[in-house]
Amino acid sequence: MTTTYDVRIWRIRPYKGKRGTTYTVRWVVASEEKRETFATEALADSFRSELVSAARKGEAFDVETGHPVSRKPKGAGLSWYDFAVQFVDAKWARASANNRKNIAKTLTATTVALFRREPGEFEPVEVRTALREYAFNRNRRDSAPPDVAAILRWAQRNTLPMTAWADTAWVDAVLNALATKLNGRPAAASTVKRHRRVLNIALDHAVRHGILSANPLPKGRGSSPKTAATVDRRCLLNPEQVGRLLGWIHPRPRTGTRLHAYFATLYYAGPRPEEAVAMRVRDVTLPAEDAADQWGELVFHTATPEVGKHWTDSGEIHDTRHLKGRAEGETRIVLAHPALARILREHIAAEELKPGDLLFPGEKGGRLSGSVFRRAWDKARRAVLTDEEYESPVGRRVYDLRHTCLTTWLNSGVPPAQVAAWAGNSVPVLLSTYALCISGQEADLKRRIEAAMQVGGEVSAGGGAW
Repeated sequence: MTTTYDVRIWRIRPYKGKRGTTYTVRWVVASEEKRETFATEALADSFRSELVSAARKGEAFDVETGHPVSRKPKGAGLSWYDFAVQFVDAKWARASANNRKNIAKTLTATTVALFRREPGEFEPVEVRTALREYAFNRNRRDSAPPDVAAILRWAQRNTLPMTAWADTAWVDAVLNALATKLNGRPAAASTVKRHRRVLNIALDHAVRHGILSANPLPKGRGSSPKTAATVDRRCLLNPEQVGRLLGWIHPRPRTGTRLHAYFATLYYAGPRPEEAVAMRVRDVTLPAEDAADQWGELVFHTATPEVGKHWTDSGEIHDTRHLKGRAEGETRIVLAHPALARILREHIAAEELKPGDLLFPGEKGGRLSGSVFRRAWDKARRAVLTDEEYESPVGRRVYDLRHTCLTTWLNSGVPPAQVAAWAGNSVPVLLSTYALCISGQEADLKRRIEAAMQVGGEVSAGGGAW
């Protein structure tokens, strides 16, 4: 630790912002300006008094942290790497597999940005892989291969201490890294927002445990990128396109019939792909075979997103979770269109499925793999759509079948509250997400407005009835 007696302490600087007034203590240690911001003037004055008292006593100050040696912050001796590993372990048990993976991605990008120097001994991709897949994965850290362990030891030695967060230059470097792809292009706004959310949680954790005095990330309007909340209506499919796509998939060898039924479920009932994969035959109630025009009923109660076996507690590729936005054990009931009821009845009979079987099993009997249905969907788009349509956003993702279903319900006049209940969304989220996709109701709405505003004769521009 390098110390000095060259210290100058300035007056407290108040700052009046939209969210209230803050108070910043500024001081200079060996020609380097330091600062800490407090929510109240009393806290700022107390901290400044400690600095003044230490300087008058002739106490040495740490050049790196700017604090008196006796007041060295808890995070001064802790590297960012060690803190990040501790944070992962603290959150691991209560985090979903997908959340664990997202935390690892954010911490990896942040750690690389906080290296003291470039890892010349190792390839950058090897360093990132070692951090993401081993350092920030509690399941694999202790079983890292020797070459990976060497990289992690280097990373532990060469990451800055937690006190680096007091330097705005390092904060800016981290934020820039989180907002940039490896190829130098800007990352998607949704990706940046997710990174910022994870990093905020990590730094708040450091504050709660006394490692940092305050969260250094900027707050307020403009601190986070804006993300598009609405669905791009160009991704929606029309009935004719869906018919051709499903018609191409159905006769494919081995998995054609089950994928046909799976995609039809997304199109007619609108579940999330991971919810449909988790369904079992007993979750489906179908009308009698001779009631071809009757509706059925689907019950959704579980989601099994495909995350990777290294991130789940079970060691399985799929993580088993409750429904998104619902408490554990809650279910969601959705009506099955007569066309979907017929498709599911034929599928169950053809596969000879029992009530406890998965409704859409994989080829080897396990859960249907995301890589299988995404590859099949891409092949269908390439075979059925024109070159122009294939390169466009129309139906590019399997998830677009859900978007198409929900949009169809809304445009058919189904009340938003009912659509939200079937979709597993809140009404505000539903309307904000599909606001630009609702169309075709203008004529009916005009008639309703005309009827409601009719007051015994039309009103002229001058105010008199015609």
